[in-house]
Amino acid sequence: MVDAVVIGAGPNGLVAANLLADAGWDVLVLEGADEPGGAVKTAELTVPGFRHDVFSAFYPLGAGSPVVQELDLGSHGLRWEHAPDVLAHVFPDDRVALLSRDLDRTAASVDAFGAGDGRAWCSLYRHYLDIRDDLLAVLLRPFPPVRAGLGLLRTLGLGGALRDARALTLPARRFGEELFDGDGARILLAGNAQHTDLGPDQAGSAVFGWLLCMLAQDVGFPVPRGGAGGLVDALVARLRAAGGRVECGRPVTKVHVGHGRALGVRTADGDDIRATRAVLADVPAPTLLLDLVGADLLPGSLRRDLDRFDWDDATLKVDWALSGPIPWRARDAAGAGTVHLGVDLNGLATATHDLDSGRVPGHPFLLMGQMTTADPSRSPAGTETAWAYTHLPRAKKWSADELARAADQLEGIVEHHAPGFRDLVLGRSVAGPGDLERANPSLSGGAINQGTAGIHQQLVFRPTPGLARPDTVVDGLFLAGASAHPGGGVHGSAGANAAKAALAAQSWYGPAYRAGMRRVTRALHG
Repeated sequence: MVDAVVIGAGPNGLVAANLLADAGWDVLVLEGADEPGGAVKTAELTVPGFRHDVFSAFYPLGAGSPVVQELDLGSHGLRWEHAPDVLAHVFPDDRVALLSRDLDRTAASVDAFGAGDGRAWCSLYRHYLDIRDDLLAVLLRPFPPVRAGLGLLRTLGLGGALRDARALTLPARRFGEELFDGDGARILLAGNAQHTDLGPDQAGSAVFGWLLCMLAQDVGFPVPRGGAGGLVDALVARLRAAGGRVECGRPVTKVHVGHGRALGVRTADGDDIRATRAVLADVPAPTLLLDLVGADLLPGSLRRDLDRFDWDDATLKVDWALSGPIPWRARDAAGAGTVHLGVDLNGLATATHDLDSGRVPGHPFLLMGQMTTADPSRSPAGTETAWAYTHLPRAKKWSADELARAADQLEGIVEHHAPGFRDLVLGRSVAGPGDLERANPSLSGGAINQGTAGIHQQLVFRPTPGLARPDTVVDGLFLAGASAHPGGGVHGSAGANAAKAALAAQSWYGPAYRAGMRRVTRALHG
């Protein structure tokens, strides 16, 4: 018997557990895999001595997140490392748009594509700095963000707030065209939007492209020293110091529900664990509600909503151990931790259309990481640990031979821009959609963001139409994963929001809070 069970030891689950432990709760985290981390793990996938981030790698949202900052993970071993430059987008003709933490360096790069664009970029960044703290709170804190929203309104005024709201609903292409004359700044915005599943002509892609560009300018795209797992190690160390526990190799198979309330969980080995205050789940919403709770306990409208849950694109990821740095023809790509490659702005749109049509893009967009460039501890001196991923259609089933050919195509694109790349390959690991899901069941079909970033599944529509709250139709059960608001990205906010909701439900005003949530549930689902 414990106060709270947290299902899943991904970053959101560990953040939630830390906040509950800080409040004095007895917290047990149950993880199905043999080690904690979820989609934040490091392993030697190719050659001994080369450390690869198995899933996610760069963490601008983690470095910028007020949730992560408040945990003071540096006191528990986390150290951030940075590449000399943040990001380079290499055009098909080898021109490079460069994003650096050095504002003047970024401005000079985009200005080379369009006179005056450097000045416009600096103006955009100053505007971001004016609203930064309130903006991140609006995006990442529990919904509705009343205090931060009022702060933005005071800073911007009504007219400014409406103009900003309009801008952030735009497609990334349109947003870039309204602000910049050249291709450089525009491709940085659109390329960063592709870190989600949104193409440059899809509504709402501007907010993701803009936010990642501004965070890149502000905090960079840092990586934990030694591997992504360093972030998890710090979260686990902090939790244990606060009295919480993590037990791995213990998948949860059922959430016990009685009289409309979550009572605890059952593990795969048949162990029943009582949770006297709350159960929090860092798993996708369909998994939690349809599988662990059971469709028969859900209102019919919610079952239908979950059946329509919209996943993001599937993913192909290739990791390489290289005997030396990638020999880019474009020198500006050499010092960037993250490299975008393969297409220009119209190519991004075409690749997105292919995916939406269920086709494998003929000219895919590659998102690459040069990990030793960012953190020298990732491989022996003089070598490079690198990876690339691209999106694939969700519906297709991939054989090992098809995945190998797709990986060869990715290598060919890199070879075209960096002649001699293939000669450097010491080892390669290929992970298709099925491989990613087997390694982490929360990545359904290789969907790395636990649901589309499309506007139809954000805010009050995430994961289903509601209040963008972590509360569920089961009293005492809270959704703490990336399919809850505010969505994907390693920022810990979904976990923090779930923990705060659980604490609110047990506070002095808890009865009124729970009664309010029940009224909302009845209004939403009948």
